[in-house]
Formats: sequence, C-alpha cells, structure tokens
Amino acid sequence: MSDHLSQLISRKIWEEKYRYRERGEARDATIEDSWRRVARALAAAEKPECADEWAARFYGLLQDFKFLPGGRILAGAGTRHRVTLFNCFVMGRIEDSIAGIFETLKESALTMQQGGGIGLDFSTLRPRGMVAQQVGAVASGPLSFMHIWDSMCGTILSTGARRGAMMATMSCDHPDIEAFIDAKRDPHALRHFNLSVLVSDAFMAAVEEDSEWPLLFPLAQDEETSGEIIERHWPGSEAPQRCRVFRRVRARELWERLMRAAYDCAEPGVIFIGRVNRHNNLWYCEHINATNPCGEIPLPPDGACNLGSLNLTRFVHQPFTPMASLDLDGLSDAAALAARMLDNVYEASHFPLPQQAAAARATRRLGLGITGLADALIMLGLRYGSPESLRCADEIMARICHAAYRTSTRLAQEKGAFPKLELENYLRAAFVSKLPADIQRDIRKYGIRNSHLTAIAPTGTISLLAGNVSSGLEPVYDWRCQRTVRAADGNPVSYETQDYAYALFRALHGENAPLPPAFVTAAELPPSDHLAMQAVLQNHVDNAISKTVNVPEALDFSAFGDLYLHAYRLGLKGCTVFRPNPVTGQVLSASAPSRPERGCCSLEREAD
Repeated sequence: MSDHLSQLISRKIWEEKYRYRERGEARDATIEDSWRRVARALAAAEKPECADEWAARFYGLLQDFKFLPGGRILAGAGTRHRVTLFNCFVMGRIEDSIAGIFETLKESALTMQQGGGIGLDFSTLRPRGMVAQQVGAVASGPLSFMHIWDSMCGTILSTGARRGAMMATMSCDHPDIEAFIDAKRDPHALRHFNLSVLVSDAFMAAVEEDSEWPLLFPLAQDEETSGEIIERHWPGSEAPQRCRVFRRVRARELWERLMRAAYDCAEPGVIFIGRVNRHNNLWYCEHINATNPCGEIPLPPDGACNLGSLNLTRFVHQPFTPMASLDLDGLSDAAALAARMLDNVYEASHFPLPQQAAAARATRRLGLGITGLADALIMLGLRYGSPESLRCADEIMARICHAAYRTSTRLAQEKGAFPKLELENYLRAAFVSKLPADIQRDIRKYGIRNSHLTAIAPTGTISLLAGNVSSGLEPVYDWRCQRTVRAADGNPVSYETQDYAYALFRALHGENAPLPPAFVTAAELPPSDHLAMQAVLQNHVDNAISKTVNVPEALDFSAFGDLYLHAYRLGLKGCTVFRPNPVTGQVLSASAPSRPERGCCSLEREAD
C-alpha cells in the first residue's frame, strides 16, 4: 500500500483533474510535486521569513493524503491559471426582473467558468401566471429560468471546464413549489441541478397538525392589495413582507408529494431552513436561503467557503488487531494545521466576482471536515452505527472542531479577526455558546479569525484519489464496485475499484481470510444508523453535513417518508435519501458498470 496512487482510478483522477499542466506540458511530475506546489502556494500567505517553514509543515500534512484540501485548491493553488480555489458559492439575490435574472445568470456563468460550484434560491421569482403590472406581461415562473441555467451549465461544461455543479432551492410556501418538487420526474430535465426544498418549522408544525398551508408571494409595489394578505419573512428581504395568498393546500398532502418525488426520483432533498438560520454563528447579520451544490455549506447571498477533509484512515494504528487505536492527539494537531492552511486560501485565491471576494473575506468561513470515517471504524473493529462507533465519531469530530476553533482564536491574535465579528452577538450564537469555556474565553479576549470552521463534504472525487477511502461520513457502498468518472474529453469511463480498508485487509491477511464483523456495507445497515451517525457529528459541525442515506429499492414508501421526519426530530439541518429508481438508476454497481453520472447529482457530485 506504499504507492500513493495504487489504484488505476486514483492515478487517472490525478492526471486529469489535479495534475498541473501549462500549455499542455506537465509541470507536476508526481503527486508529491502537486503536494509541494499547494504547500508553497498557501505558505506564501505567511510572513516571508517563515514561509519555508510553513511550506514544509503543510507538505507534511498533505503527504500520503493525510489531509485532502478541496479539489479547487489541489488543482489551482500555485498554478498560473486564473481560477478560484473555492469550491462553494451562493449567488446573490435574483432580482425579479428580466435584467436582474440575466445579470445573475451572467455572474453564475463567470463563477462556474473559474471552477466554483453555485447555489441559487429561486424563491424570489414571481410564480407562473402572475401578471407584471408595469409591462403587462405574464410571468413564466422560476422553473422556466432554471432551464436556462441548466443549459448554461452544460455549455460551460462543453468548453472543457470542470463538471458543473448547481443547487437550486425554493421556499415551501412559494406558489410554484409543487412544480419545483416534480421537476426531476423528467429524466432529461435539469440534470446539472441538485434541488432542495426550504422547509420551515411552521410548515413542519402544519404537517404535524394536518392543517392548511398558504402558498403566497410578496406583493409588488404597484399591486392592488385584494385577497388574503399575510406578512412573512421572505428570501432576500430583511423585514417581513406583505404577501398575497394564491391558494391553500393541505400541508400533509404537500409533504407527501415531496416524499413521493424523492422516493421516485431521489430529489428534491430537504433543508430545514429555520434550524439552519437559528444555528448560524452569524445569526445577527445574515439570513440564509441557499447552500452550495451538496448542502454542507449554507451561505448568504454572494457567500463563499473553501473545504478540506482529514483522512481518518491515516490516524489508525495497528489496524484490524485487538490493539487497534486512533491517534486523537495527532488528529488534533492535524486539524489545527489544516485550519491555518485553509485560512491562507483567502490570500491565495482569485474570486470570480468582486462582491464574492468582499463577502467571503468579511467572514472567512472554513469547512474543515473528515473523510474515510467508515474505513477508519472498520480498521478499529467498530461496526458503523453501533454505540461504540457513535462514541468514537463524536470524539473525532469534537477534537477536530475544538482544535480548529482554538487555532482560529490564535490566528485572530496574530492576524486579526474576521471583519463581521460582533463579539457579544457571536458569543451568543447557539453553536458558539456550547463550545468549551477556554475557547469562549479566548474568543472574548482575542476575537476569532473565521466565522465558521467545520463542515462534512461528500468528498467523492478526492477520496477516490486517496485510494478509494470511504467518502465523507458515508458507510462503504461495497468492497468492490465499478465507479464511473468523466474523462478529460467529457466521456464517462468505468473503473473497477476496491474499498481502501478492504484492500488493506486483503494485503495484510490474504484473499481467503474471513472478513471481521466490522466489515459492513451501506446495504446491510438500517437507515436509522445513517441518521444517528449524522446527528452525532452535527453536534460539532457549525456549517452543515452532506449526507445521502442509501436505501434499498424495495423500501416501503411510508418507511421512506418516516426517515425525513426522523431527521427533523433528531435536529438535523437537512436530509437526502437515495433509493434506486427508473429515473436515476443506481449510481454504483458491485457487478456491472454504472450508468453515466447524472450531471452534478452523482456520488462524485461535489465541486471537484
């Protein structure tokens, strides 16, 4: 297992996605050159007399895939390419006018051209059939414009840019929410989008009570105030807006429609947006209505965040033995160094738009997380979802979170706090107020460099690069399977892969040795184990978690819907469940090549 690119798919991904080439000539001869390039580029943000020392430390962290920075960092840092090093963006508010819509479309294209994945909230666009009084035209509705974005994304992709990734959100009380929910029933529609419904606490209460739910939209300035009017906080507006009720529906019927669409075609997902905003560290100056393409980074308009994941398999000593252990102190040290490294990305990166640079640098969000969790648990002899595995995961994420926050307070002392810090309000934030006393004391004394520090991304592509370690917090899909990735020419190519822990066990114990009980796949786990793991980790994640609960095709519809209710009751910020179905197929296969990936909506769906 000493070869850093031991699997063919790992080498192919490095060569086609992350190896630096200039005018067709390879500048990175080896993966070590890629690590060295990234380390030097990010160390350049340090004081000149310390840059070499930090470059050496960053290189040590990157070496052997101990730390996996987001794909944009690995591909772009230290190159002459004018690209962004940020994976995650949310576009500015879409103004409800032709000029405003197409201005945001242009800005979206520029962001994606530089490599950013984007989120957009389409709740601000008037519903289909509503009359625009000033021009006398009838609105075509948000869905019609989403198709234009989808075409744009495909066009950007055809120019050779990285795979396009977009998230579209819509409020659960928008008059076109039913059309949004059913949009992916057409297997050819909106293939470059992930879709998520913004579900409020009030809506969940209405579902529980089986009451009526109003579908409404803010009154235009020149609109007559006829009919039922309700005041609501509306996306893109700071103060409550007077909204006209278009009609009322049964909340449970709308919820069941959402569940049925997710059951039949794996989308939309659900974002519990009230919880997202209540637990936002910047609750005092932001209102969030969208996320990055995979949902782990909720962001305000024009917001951005960079990502990185600690590879937990590299912290397991004496795997598959009774003496197996996790180096928690080493993990804490690595998290501290990774936080500093990600903070330096703000100085090293270009931004597609000036307003993105201003918004990002005002908060300096980081998304430090994990990958290889399931493999690490297997190597430790812990069955995924067991009480012992949950306790282990809880301690892992607590160590990472606290190390990152402590580093951020030291960076504030050294380099300054993030500009939007309002100390008393920040310390009152739901997440911050539960941090250890020494961290809160240091925040009060020194401030803090980054508004947010932790997130768990899907890490599909970078986990494949690192020898096919299990992705993010996901359980292992299968020990051997076919993985389909896009080649540089845009065509899908299928590769036979082995899970990292499985390959290591076979290398140590031979092909005929029976697998220990900790070797469990996603198909062998009850869905509740997935949600229990997500809930444990969420306690130490100030952004959010990208998690897909894989369930068998035969799962009963009522049991499927109960998963989303269970996720809400567990306090999660969102939920996505994937059931193989005729629309999407089965993304991975243990015995046969998978279908070509579904635009951005595959297991490698993160901004790579």
